[in-house]
Amino acid sequence: MKQHIELMPVDDDRNRHAREAARRRVSWPVNLSPARVSYQSDGHALILGNERDGRRGALALVARGLAPPTLVVTDPLQDDAGSDAASDEKHEALLAASADLACQMLSRAQARSLTIDGYLGHFSVSVPDGDGSLDIARALAGRAHFDLILDLGATPALALELPPPGYVALNWRDTDRDERLEALAGLVGEFDKPRYFQIDNDLCAHASSGNTGCTRCLDVCPADAVKSHQGRIEAWIEIDPFRCHGVGSCSSACPTGAIQFRLPETARQQDTLIGWLAAYREAGGTAPVVRFAEASDLAAEGEAAGHVLDVPLEELGAAGHDQWLTALAAGAAEVRIQCHARMPERLSAFIDDQLTQARALLTALGHSPARIGRLASGGAAARDALPLEPPLTQTPPVFEGDGKRDRLNAVLGHLAGLGAPDGQRHRLPSGAAYGDIAVDPDACTLCMACVSNCPTPALGAGGDRPLLSFREADCVQCGLCAEACPEQAITLRPGFLADAQRHERQVRHEEDAFACIRCGKPFATVSTVETLKAKLADHPYFAGDALARLEMCEDCRVKDVWQDMARNPESQLKV
Repeated sequence: MKQHIELMPVDDDRNRHAREAARRRVSWPVNLSPARVSYQSDGHALILGNERDGRRGALALVARGLAPPTLVVTDPLQDDAGSDAASDEKHEALLAASADLACQMLSRAQARSLTIDGYLGHFSVSVPDGDGSLDIARALAGRAHFDLILDLGATPALALELPPPGYVALNWRDTDRDERLEALAGLVGEFDKPRYFQIDNDLCAHASSGNTGCTRCLDVCPADAVKSHQGRIEAWIEIDPFRCHGVGSCSSACPTGAIQFRLPETARQQDTLIGWLAAYREAGGTAPVVRFAEASDLAAEGEAAGHVLDVPLEELGAAGHDQWLTALAAGAAEVRIQCHARMPERLSAFIDDQLTQARALLTALGHSPARIGRLASGGAAARDALPLEPPLTQTPPVFEGDGKRDRLNAVLGHLAGLGAPDGQRHRLPSGAAYGDIAVDPDACTLCMACVSNCPTPALGAGGDRPLLSFREADCVQCGLCAEACPEQAITLRPGFLADAQRHERQVRHEEDAFACIRCGKPFATVSTVETLKAKLADHPYFAGDALARLEMCEDCRVKDVWQDMARNPESQLKV
């Protein structure tokens, strides 16, 4: 039933007191000893770019205490001082000062095909060389790898928004050049950082039976740290902890909870948020606005108004639309996402996508989409603005399961009870993890390949009855069921159904069972048997009267084969 809560007069001092009481009662979860990864760098650097800038960069790094770097010339020389006698003299002086550098000129084809793998203390760099490849570190430096890479090329060799630690791309004319060179030269020694994520591949919807399904984590990582690893039979997701920057968007994008952010875990973050709102209300606070922001930005700000409860994230991507909707379902009047100018483009696009999803879901459930908004960098007025509407409720959702999807369904169900769902299917951004499936009854044989490949409980078999059931609330639209179906009988129907039916298990296809012609035991469906007979009619094993074996259960089929061999010894030669 829809609740209506009046927007009480706002007393900022009272709200500040309530906010502090909430923080004292429920502290933000912190991993005191998170798992970590370590880097070891001896400072052996590789420099890429044109020869003039490369030699300048090498001298700059040597002046800052590094060993002479290795220089690989990937761009033609473009003299910024012209070709007069003075510039020629400067170039000669530069060559003389850097004469001991190991230097390799690459052809344009080699420069375009140069590949870089690794991270701080462990970079491997190679270029095509005949039928194989040339390992630059071994060929020019006699080392197994480089520790650092300074890329001065006109086009960076690694076109990543967040390159791996130890890789710096800059233009020699950049105003912050000296500062960045100083930082790069300081990367000598042993360093460590948190291992931000853990993966439960049993929950992952990425691949099954050689088919590819969900790729959401691959699509949103700005550091190229998430990879699909192809084994002999199956593919699985791996996150390189050394390249990972902990942006968090992969965890938020993962619909099943297979990828878990560890600083803190998503469920602990969710529970803390609910606890804060409850404690804030009990202490007399009104009109709570929950703002998701990065902890580093909060530390640089002045104090927000008393009704603003700040969620200090390690990275902004660590909370997605499920966390934002949780705040509204637990009693926040509004949710605000505090963005900043340093956000990688892919993270910014991800936040926008999540906002579009959240607003579409609110609309479908009968609530104002304006309850969730994005804040640009700075601007205390927008941050501290009072909400335009009162909270939806003072009663938080009840979680009956620990899984990410279970919790999300509880939040959506709670919001549905507080609103007026219209019963329609609503379009969401491409790739959203909500939707239905259509099953072609004329094509489906109930082979259950879809059920065995579904990574969630969305699809189910009928036990003793030949049927296929479906629960939309569990479906993450990974597409593995459609990929696995040998009859191409399944089609995805994306979109969010604003109706309680999405929580109900429904029969999507059902047939009569086919009884074994010898013992009478039901063992398959009529369509399955007919399909097998059509496909195997020309197979020698089922030639002639033996075609009837396809109408027998597995036990009777084996008995019939042995009885035939006993009656006709010559048939044993064909086995």
